[in-house]
Amino acid sequence: MKQSIACFLLLVLVLPACRQTPETKTYPGPDEQYGKLFEEVQLKAIFPDSKTFPDCEPKRPPSEILAAYEGEKDKPGFNLKTFVSENFSLPETPASGYKSDPSQSAEEHINALWPVLTRPADPSDQVGSRLALPKPYVVPGGRFGEMYYWDSYFTLLGLQAAGQDTAVRHMVDNFAHLLDTYGHIPNGTRSYYLSRSQPPFFALMVQLVAEQDSTALTRYLPQLQREYYYWMGADSDEQAKATNDSLARLTAYRRTVRLPGVPSSAVPTPEGVTVNRYCDDLATPRPEAYKEDVAVAKRSGRPVGEVYRHLRSGAESGWDFSSRWLADGRKLETIHTTDIVPVDLNCLLYVLEKTMADAYRQTGDERWTNSFTRLAEKRRQAIIASCWNPEKGFFFDYDWKTKTQTDALTLAGVFPLFVGMATPEEAQAVASMLKERFLKPGGLNTTLLNTGQQWDAPNGWAPLQWVAIEGLRRYNQNDLAEQVKTNWVTANLRVYKATGKMVEKYNVDDQSLKAGGGEYPLQDGFGWTNGVLLRLLMEKPTGTRRME
Repeated sequence: MKQSIACFLLLVLVLPACRQTPETKTYPGPDEQYGKLFEEVQLKAIFPDSKTFPDCEPKRPPSEILAAYEGEKDKPGFNLKTFVSENFSLPETPASGYKSDPSQSAEEHINALWPVLTRPADPSDQVGSRLALPKPYVVPGGRFGEMYYWDSYFTLLGLQAAGQDTAVRHMVDNFAHLLDTYGHIPNGTRSYYLSRSQPPFFALMVQLVAEQDSTALTRYLPQLQREYYYWMGADSDEQAKATNDSLARLTAYRRTVRLPGVPSSAVPTPEGVTVNRYCDDLATPRPEAYKEDVAVAKRSGRPVGEVYRHLRSGAESGWDFSSRWLADGRKLETIHTTDIVPVDLNCLLYVLEKTMADAYRQTGDERWTNSFTRLAEKRRQAIIASCWNPEKGFFFDYDWKTKTQTDALTLAGVFPLFVGMATPEEAQAVASMLKERFLKPGGLNTTLLNTGQQWDAPNGWAPLQWVAIEGLRRYNQNDLAEQVKTNWVTANLRVYKATGKMVEKYNVDDQSLKAGGGEYPLQDGFGWTNGVLLRLLMEKPTGTRRME
């Protein structure tokens, strides 16, 4: 048995809180519930947006709807659109009917939007695909009427800046509830998202609560553990054994990848170290993008299940989609997400390991404090060894199949600065690359390629601006951090002044043009844009804040 795997398995089997697997609930997605009806509605594009039908609420039990469909679909004059309208209620659009006040400042506008984007706790007898939540929550806006995972961290930054500590606590409690109920935090609170998660920001959310409540780390420790073991493929004894057995035979299993050993006198890992990748559990079209996925798989000429899993895994990354996941850097048909060890994902799991070490330190448990400290250090060394490129002076994703770094320059490369994993010299090199290649009049480009995908140039996104600004500040690159902040805030305010709206992404190259790309129209709202902008606008003038 390999040393690193044995250490990991020991952690899983010994921790009492993690041996008690939560009684996880499973709900079939609408594609499973409605079968041929779902497929026909999606492929015939009854609704322009593929997400609409999965979000519809049935007016009667699904079994009755299916029986009626089977009895009527072959009759002369059967109209599918009419059948759907008679049997389903359309989803509500968040903030529909909301009119902004042009006389309001951006801060006033954002604070006026919080109640518009806030939803009450869900009833326990929730129908349709929505997953019930016990506390009020904030949705992103636009077509998104449910709570999303990584979006919410950046929304919380704004809520915290606005002094809405109760709302912050409610949101984090909802994520803890998801971990207790399903064993992980799904991409969003819909049944069709349960096969995947999103970038694991839960530990950072708990840290926000801990700024006001010193007991937060220990109180949320059981949920932090469940988050960790979900990503490590071992949220039960049975899965721990399966992960151990699979990694003994394979390089990758579920969301884990075994890399070659990382030599270190401090923390030797002579027989390999386990890191992580994005990997959805299913290999079928995404219900919320059904016809789009079917079309991509058909064009690819590859096994369709393989393509579907890569597409789903790209969605788990939050970067859906980007050239960083494309084998040829251009065409979506070449997507190979699960072949990639993403630098940003592993930085976030490094934070999770360190947060768990801190939580155990507060409980006085020296054994597990040391264990998670060692796991974090192993991961740090593995990512530096695999993802840092000293010649190019930047962090890259790692392709575990080819055993080489990818050549995609992306803002994922700033995450080692954000989490404090980089050396001062590495941080200086990254800052130089950002200034020379990424910095634009409206902020930082997501990548350097314009492929038509929304997580590529010329688009800039609030979460990545925040990660870059905070990462630069952490290493005292304050002038560049302030320039990124100024460019981004100016772009946000310009669009707000012209339209009265905050949008989900911005064209940072040419501010006379809207951002584009992706699978759906540009969204108004927008949770993480609101959160990051408000946080930046309310900062002290120096803007200098080190993250210890």
